[in-house]
Order: sequence, then structure tokens, then C-alpha cells
Amino acid sequence: MTMVRSLAAACFTLIVLAASSYDASAQSGRTIRIIVPVPPGASTDAVARLMAEQIGRAQGVTVVVENRPGASGMIGTEFASRAAADGNTLLMTANTYLLDAQTRKANYHPVTSFDPICLLVESPAVFVVNSASPYRKFADLMDAARAKPGEMSMGSVGPGSTFQFAYLAFTRASKVSMTYVPFPGSAPAVTAVLGNHVTSAFSGLAVVAPHVKADKLRALAVGTAKRVETLPDVPTFDESGYKGMEVDNWFGIVAPAGTPKETLAQLNGWFRAALQAPEVKAKLATQELYPVGTCGADYGALIRKSYDEYGRMISEAGLKKE
Repeated sequence: MTMVRSLAAACFTLIVLAASSYDASAQSGRTIRIIVPVPPGASTDAVARLMAEQIGRAQGVTVVVENRPGASGMIGTEFASRAAADGNTLLMTANTYLLDAQTRKANYHPVTSFDPICLLVESPAVFVVNSASPYRKFADLMDAARAKPGEMSMGSVGPGSTFQFAYLAFTRASKVSMTYVPFPGSAPAVTAVLGNHVTSAFSGLAVVAPHVKADKLRALAVGTAKRVETLPDVPTFDESGYKGMEVDNWFGIVAPAGTPKETLAQLNGWFRAALQAPEVKAKLATQELYPVGTCGADYGALIRKSYDEYGRMISEAGLKKE
């Protein structure tokens, strides 16, 4: 009897080891796609690539970034919404995806078509002009726009972005007429300012910071409640006379709706761990990105709240769905 039990125990051990070996093999062979709905060079893309590199290295999986820009991010977002809900196709997105589908016809719902994984990072919004520009304060640009209606222009990712709504807010408050120029991503908008194709741009700090430091762009205002530590001389919109005006700019990861809970929990842990990695924190800091790590149900609650708030903004602005 003892020998039988020993043989049975040995067989059970072999089965467990074989299963563990199979699981490890299956895991190491897994490939995850992160869909980025904007062109390379944007903050969304930078965060996705940083996460892909860290998770791939730490978890033994292959993580690839696939850019699918177009229609202000809606093409890539719709593609991700139609992907199999198996955790192998994810969407890296900015908070603007909550606005897009409320201002334009979409074949997905930004809240119900996706399951939340993690809010990863935040990036302060910055209003910039070319450093050769004569405008040294935000008020200077507004005065010029008032004197020359329609001649000044502002570029940003859009339409239907938080930057566009900020533009609508400050032009109404200042009673000025500027031309709004939408771009498929923040990087192209900033490039347009550098080339003097548009007067100004509204973008995340991560995109403009290198150009501000190189004295190619001049920052006139930031969309945060307090001044940004790395731009201590740049006033907030509140300090510039636009009380209560804040422009949020965050990036998160979601999965197609219906992804198994255990898969979401695993991905949640992977992304949370990636944000805690010292090398990731260091790289985020160099890009002026600030880690958050709000995951799961808490991130889902933020998504729903932001979606409703943006809906009110759209209504107040009198915008109709295209």
C-alpha cells in the first residue's frame, strides 16, 4: 500500500510539473497587441512602447505596439473594440476617446465597448507658440487675436478633444476669433508650430517639453491647477485670467468588453507592476509624464464620470454630432 501511495504521489507530482511547464510555455509564447490610435511620436504612443517593453521583459510575453491612426483616433479605437475579448488585443488611449464618440458618429461606445485595466499616466497640458513669436504672454496672443480676427490659429489633436473645448472656452471668454486647426495627433500639431504653419498649439507637456527646453517653443500657459514643477515661470490659465479653467490629459489601457475577469486581473497586475519599475519611473520623468496607477473598478468609475462631464461640456458648447 505504501509503495502504491508513493507511486501515486510521484505520478501526481509529474502531472503538476508537466502542467506547470505547459502553462509557462504557453505564457512565454503569448503575443499581446497594444493598439495605439494615433501616429508615432505622440504621448499615447510613447507610453504604449514603454509599457510594452517593460511588460515583455518582466512577464516573458511578446508585446507589440500597432499604430492605427485616423479620424482623430476613432479608427484605431473601433478596431480594438471589435477585437477578440481574450486579453491579447488592448487599446492604449487618451481621455479624448471619451469625447470623440460624443461629437462624431462612432460604431462603438467608449464606456460599454471596453473593460478598464489601468489609468497609467497624466501629462500636463501646455499652450505654446514658436519661440520666434512676438507673444510672450497668453494675454499678448489674445490681444493680437482680438485685433486681427481669424488670422491667429491654434492647432491640437482633434476635433472633439479636451484641447478643442479649452480653445472654445478661452476664445469665448476673451471674445476673440481664432482658427482652430485639428491634427491627427499632438506631435503633428507641435511640428506645425515649429514650422510656423499655425500660430500656436495646445499639447501635453511630454510632446512640447524637449522643444521648450531647446528654446524652439515658448510656453504661455499650463492647464493645471498649480504651476508645473519643470516650468515654474509659466503661469496657469487661472493665473492668466481664466478662472477655474483646467485641461486634463491622461493615458490609460483598456480591453475589449467581455474580457474574462481573471485575464483583466492579470493585466491589471502587469501594468501596475510596470509603473512601479524604477527604470520606467525614470523614463517617464524624462518625458514629463507622471505615473498614476489607478486600476480596475476605480479606473472604470473615473471613465464613467469623465464621460458624463465631457457630455455636459459638449452640450454647453452647443456642438452637435457630425
